[in-house]
Amino acid sequence: MGEIVRLQKYIAMSGTASRRAAEKLIADGCVKVNGSVIREQGVKVEIGADTVEVNGKTLKIKNKKYYIMLNKPVGYVSTVKDQFDRPTVLDLVKGEISARIFPVGRLDYDTEGLLLLTNDGDFTYRVTHPKFRMDKTYIALIKGGINAAGLARLRKGVKIDDFTTSPAEVEILDVSAGRTTVKITIHEGKNRQVRKMFEAVGCEVIGLQRIKIGSVELGNLPAGRWRYLTEHEINYLTRS
Repeated sequence: MGEIVRLQKYIAMSGTASRRAAEKLIADGCVKVNGSVIREQGVKVEIGADTVEVNGKTLKIKNKKYYIMLNKPVGYVSTVKDQFDRPTVLDLVKGEISARIFPVGRLDYDTEGLLLLTNDGDFTYRVTHPKFRMDKTYIALIKGGINAAGLARLRKGVKIDDFTTSPAEVEILDVSAGRTTVKITIHEGKNRQVRKMFEAVGCEVIGLQRIKIGSVELGNLPAGRWRYLTEHEINYLTRS
């Protein structure tokens, strides 16, 4: 299913006329949708499915690309659909984005923070493919502490599952009340990688938040809310 938009917006997106001018074209009977003249202003069309003509000329537009930053809360899965009927990250944008978007990579059910959503496959490839070495930065809350040897192993690379991780950047931010807050930056994106890395050095992660992808930061975006990426952020992520 393509993006569904008002007819006047469709005409404006094609570059044929402004929205206001498009409304006059519709009122004057100059616009057809799937061969039928349309005079009503509230009609909606689906990009890529419906045929729109203005004065006998068929309009062509490309599907609009969406680039979204979401602050994923705990308790949502980073998939389009879930076989166990758990809430998905797309539920958080439902009704606001009509295009078929999808998560760029994943965050675990129990992990929160920065997640990108898009309908651009090339963008997803640039952000997620290991060859581009896109850094991802997390704040991990560790039960108890982590010793110098554990930090050294993370900084060197640890064996998890069937591979050895690349060296990570690790910094202790706070130690209090039997918990340690650690900032860790990696560029791979294996399943539950950060949790498994800490487990490999004898630490249990009790809270995990992604705060940064490359230089694009989550900032103060509230949990469960989203915003469009800026043009600068999009350019950075696609050219890094």
